[in-house]
Amino acid sequence: MTLSIEEREQFLAEPHIGALSVVERPDRAPLTVPIWYQYTPGGELWVRTGTDSRKARAIRAAGRFSLMVQRTEPTVRYVSVEGPVTRTAPDSHEHSWEMTARYLPQEKVAAFVEYDRTRLGEHFLVYMRPEHWVCADLGAV
Repeated sequence: MTLSIEEREQFLAEPHIGALSVVERPDRAPLTVPIWYQYTPGGELWVRTGTDSRKARAIRAAGRFSLMVQRTEPTVRYVSVEGPVTRTAPDSHEHSWEMTARYLPQEKVAAFVEYDRTRLGEHFLVYMRPEHWVCADLGAV
């Protein structure tokens, strides 16, 4: 069963681990990697990534990417979005904190943000406006 606009946007706004896909080379299947993301219904989706990571280079070259999220309980449901990069922006402590707090328990956020900022290198933000949606709730398995 397909999801309504409200259902698909609300599902995408939940903190699922995304599978980001981007064409890296024309002679290969898309690069697909797990990633944390942020989305507000009706707005842009954004991800943080290393400034010189493979996915960052591929996103810059392709100018677009897709992201798929799913769950298996209480029903099998997924949402996949694809669209153009609308902008990039420098990362900040606030963005790192926001993303980390979305995925980790409150008591682990500060330590992870410190680790992220001191050990994982420079990041930047990539924003995408979902243009194409594929979604379904396949019911209980």
